[in-house]
Amino acid sequence: MLNINGITVRLGGRTILERASATLPAKSRVGLIGRNGAGKSTLMKVMIGALDADDGEIEMPRKTRIGYLQQEAPHGTKTPIETVLEADTERAALFAEAEHCVDPDRVAELYERLEAIDAYTAEARAARILVGLGFDEEMQQRPLDSYSGGWKMRVALAALLFSEPDLLLLDEPSNHLDLEATLWLESFLKAYPGMMVVISHERDLLNNVVDNILHLEGGKVTLYAGGYDAFERQRAERAAQIAAARASQDAQRSKLQEYIAKNSARASTAKQAQSRQKMLAKMQPIAAMAEDPTLSFDFPSPDELKPPLVTLDMATVGYGEKPILQRLNLRLDPDDRIALLGRNGNGKTTLARLLAAQLAPMDGAMTKSGKMRVGYFTQYQVEELDGDDTPLEHMSRLMGDKSPAAVRGQLGRFGFSGQKATTKVGKLSGGERARLALALITRDAPHMLILDEPTNHLDVDAREALVQALNAYDGAVVVVSHDRHMIELTADRLVLVDAGTAQEYGGSLDDYTDMILGKNQPKGDGGPAKGGSKKDKKAAAQERERAVALKKTAHEAEALVVKLTAQRSAIDRAMFDPSGAEPWLAKLSMGELSQRRGEVEAKLEVAEAAWLEASEALEGVAA
Repeated sequence: MLNINGITVRLGGRTILERASATLPAKSRVGLIGRNGAGKSTLMKVMIGALDADDGEIEMPRKTRIGYLQQEAPHGTKTPIETVLEADTERAALFAEAEHCVDPDRVAELYERLEAIDAYTAEARAARILVGLGFDEEMQQRPLDSYSGGWKMRVALAALLFSEPDLLLLDEPSNHLDLEATLWLESFLKAYPGMMVVISHERDLLNNVVDNILHLEGGKVTLYAGGYDAFERQRAERAAQIAAARASQDAQRSKLQEYIAKNSARASTAKQAQSRQKMLAKMQPIAAMAEDPTLSFDFPSPDELKPPLVTLDMATVGYGEKPILQRLNLRLDPDDRIALLGRNGNGKTTLARLLAAQLAPMDGAMTKSGKMRVGYFTQYQVEELDGDDTPLEHMSRLMGDKSPAAVRGQLGRFGFSGQKATTKVGKLSGGERARLALALITRDAPHMLILDEPTNHLDVDAREALVQALNAYDGAVVVVSHDRHMIELTADRLVLVDAGTAQEYGGSLDDYTDMILGKNQPKGDGGPAKGGSKKDKKAAAQERERAVALKKTAHEAEALVVKLTAQRSAIDRAMFDPSGAEPWLAKLSMGELSQRRGEVEAKLEVAEAAWLEASEALEGVAA
């Protein structure tokens, strides 16, 4: 169990956390979420003791081993496998002592302890983690300094996972990963034996790995049972309740004001009017749930072009005289939505640069529409923005021939209106800078958008806004992303970049996920494995039908758990703070509230048991 007791943190004169409190259950897997800049990383730094809170404390069991992914990447001449093995400090210390110890009794104790901690399989376990994160056997033996910063961060993540702390703290662990490594990480975290708190904006990870959501907003934290979808449902219910309470309060306020206006001057009703005036003064306004009006993506629609936009015919592309991809045959039309799949280093960015005309084919043919405009987004554009300039200055330089109204109009499409347009870029959040980069590359209404990891700096809400904008965009889209949710909602064609070429992938994203996790073997066309006898197919069909029924049962039970949990929380608030209770609960006595809570608790216990039973049965079918 981990208790967050009234944590307050002020940085630079600004209050980041204000009396934040929550109790995280033992062995829980908690997703820490909130808008960019809400204070998620600050709270995590308080948890590890890297930052002292101005008030409050974090309580956890004594001798809890905490593991935290440092932002500084490891470096030096050691290899990834050596770096990961060193993360198990006890194993390293025991081997070092055993090498020089001469006391036979102590030597026996050392080897007994080494056996107990499974020290002799450590290298195999470390290698499996590195392979999952994209390091093949040859890469595991190369020095760290031969790798880029992103790959070094993968080594840091591998070392942390290998050390198996009691409390695993992860801050955006998938930011340096491709889709394939993200899928492996998700699978690994599902089986992690300890407690976990993970900051992530990956909807799939938050749905598939965590069992609680800790939402940080306005300096406060609120714990919700379930994954991200369950959190969204509970938030929607809470928003509806708040809206209803506000409407009821507004109606009551209007009635009181009307009565006061009519009866204050009359001697016979003056006392009643004064009483209602006091009642009105004591009425605390119910705050609406916070919304961010600047969270905006709106891609300008291009003029129409006849298909195809681009055609590759046995094209070869690479750098210098070294080809990276060969035998490329691909056609893109104005309404195409394509996701490029494949591990980092296989050539996805090289193909994207070819389509963006930043690279020319070394061999074969590439034809494209002469009037086609391309908007190409990369993380480098975000990093290279001048921090001393404003969004208005950046856009004005690139749209020099356009009117000030047109420049501000393009900025407004992406949420940079008014004061935001004249804020120094250095003071913008990572998500805001990514939004600015997208505004800059789409200033001339491109016919094709090529987006290389566009979601890295975006929170969950911003990612959802980006998905909606892409679906409303009239041009072609080519996306490279490790965000499965985004790919599923925006792409209708999958292209696998692998083995020195790129080919259409015949299966779905689920098929690709299964293939990466080793559940299916790919066929020659890159699609999912097929075949089997009629008996096998019939049995598989029956299993699918059973799985569908179990999914429905589990979903209904989960929805009931969410609903009953919300009811219990509302009753608890009414018992401890009647002034802030919902109107229908405020009318009940303490005894009635206690009775109602007992009834809800009993129903919740039954619903949780049903949910658990259906979930376990579903896992059995999957196995």
